[in-house]
Amino acid sequence: MKKKPNILFITSDQQHYNTLGCINPEIQTPNLDKLAKQGIRFTRAYCTNPTCTPSRASLITGKYPGQHGAWALGTKLPEDEPTIGEYLSSQGYQTALIGKAHFQQLKDTPEYHSLESNPFMQKLDFWKRFHGPFYGFRYVELARNHTDEYHVGQHYAIWMEKKGLKDWRKYFRAPAGTVKKPQKWHWNLPEKFHYDAWIAESTKKLLSSYHRKNQNFFLWASFPDPHPSYLVPEPWDTMYNPEKLTIPCVKKDEHKKNPPHFQLTQKPDPDFSPWRESGMGLHGFHSHLYLLKTLRKDTTVYYGMISLMDKYIGEILNHLDDLGLSEDTLVIFTTDHGHLIGQHGLAAKGAFHYEDLLRVPFIVRWNGKIPKNMVSDALISFVDFAPSILSICGCNIPRTMSGIDQSSVFLGKKKSLRNWALVENRHEPTTIYLKTYIEKRYKITVYYRRNYGELFDLKKDPFEYNNLWDEPEYKELKNEMIKKLLFAEMEKEPLWMPRVCSA
Repeated sequence: MKKKPNILFITSDQQHYNTLGCINPEIQTPNLDKLAKQGIRFTRAYCTNPTCTPSRASLITGKYPGQHGAWALGTKLPEDEPTIGEYLSSQGYQTALIGKAHFQQLKDTPEYHSLESNPFMQKLDFWKRFHGPFYGFRYVELARNHTDEYHVGQHYAIWMEKKGLKDWRKYFRAPAGTVKKPQKWHWNLPEKFHYDAWIAESTKKLLSSYHRKNQNFFLWASFPDPHPSYLVPEPWDTMYNPEKLTIPCVKKDEHKKNPPHFQLTQKPDPDFSPWRESGMGLHGFHSHLYLLKTLRKDTTVYYGMISLMDKYIGEILNHLDDLGLSEDTLVIFTTDHGHLIGQHGLAAKGAFHYEDLLRVPFIVRWNGKIPKNMVSDALISFVDFAPSILSICGCNIPRTMSGIDQSSVFLGKKKSLRNWALVENRHEPTTIYLKTYIEKRYKITVYYRRNYGELFDLKKDPFEYNNLWDEPEYKELKNEMIKKLLFAEMEKEPLWMPRVCSA
């Protein structure tokens, strides 16, 4: 009987697509570079939403955020939504998630219960007993915090205590921790207690267990970095010289043709009240005027966070090799969405659908099965991940999934299959609701109930400085792209069963 393949899925959190040493000499990622040389690096992979919960939910469901229900931060993926973990578990796979899940919101309510809420995450007696199932994953070890956030707890806190760090709260913000103010750049947490070390250790233990028991596995190692706050232990906080890094910046008048919320970000005290519909916090809707000195230091630490993570990704990959599992295991690395760190005068994330935020690093490796050192410009969407993995594992693809089976592209057998990618962003029910349609050359962004939008020629203008939305000579192209977006919306709708008779 032919042995089923294993899947090792490794993700970062909010990583810009060019922060790999193999394409950017200013950053050091030797282990991810090695992974890229051993497989295929995709240059046109796209998230389905530039925020965590919706995009992560799309990865495991094969559906767009508007379909699986976790449409924004502060919402949750319905617990009855079928996932890749559930499908693979039913086929005898051991399924596990180590690290960040973020499928549920930070606030618990009677109607919308959340295991990832405060202060529930600090109830360590519960987490000592709970290891799943969770969204189809048979075994989980979870952490919700980024750096020193007060969201710390769950299995990460238990691990710190087991490692001898009984006073771990002094390294994290109140009220879960005792730090009164956010730390900046240098995190005094010793590296050996960093969550990257914990994720690597737990992942390696599971790999050893699966190998010993000769079990097939789908194992997700989910790192919370380099998501801000920009904070990392020594020596990683001073690994890079801020004066030697290229820092992107806004071009004069580049937002003149853009929607009004872009323009407001370049003002010292902007009024975003017209966009505040729900009363909840809005990502990116604030002033983005940062001192160049601050931006330089932020970038050095952001790079340091990536390099630290790369070290522990290397430990996982080396352990996989040492166990002799590399030829039986498809390895995939990506992030949940991109990041802005100075590009266009912007920082972090928001309703700014530049390539910096939508495009993601994406690497696949399967020793002896796919070509080495290959670079592909095939369009990839996160909704394709689940159906493609199911196909590779010999499982039927549920008809309810919207993604397409890209297994032949992942394995280097076909050049490309997808002609377009679609990215949603519904951060507020109506006021911040946009969709972006992307094809090889052009991309268009349409806003709900708004006459403004964005149209870019990625061939002539790869850095998206010139919005063509209102240019008269591009009116015909704009109308054609809007029609294509509508067709993509219609095409993405799945049919849960075929039509089997006339009545």
